[in-house]
Amino acid sequence: MLTVIAKILVKADKVEEAKSGLLDLIAPTLKEHGCIDYVLHQSNDNPQLFFFYENWTDRESLENHLANEHVAAFSAKAEDLLAEPAELFFLSKV
Repeated sequence: MLTVIAKILVKADKVEEAKSGLLDLIAPTLKEHGCIDYVLHQSNDNPQLFFFYENWTDRESLENHLANEHVAAFSAKAEDLLAEPAELFFLSKV
């Protein structure tokens, strides 16, 4: 299993638009082969800061996810919505 934490910092004036776009990623992602969990979190201290907590059966499933249409559609809007590029952390349970 591969765990991914995606740190996403959005622009202050784009919080609601970005949040809506991120929420739209959940339903199609959960239907993808190899997706175990795909949970969005928003910081209680900084409303601009979001995290996806993801679990995948393997790296190939994650790579397929990143190539899907719904991810590409969000990525096309990312420059307008995000304050900085998303940061991904790849983790293995110990």
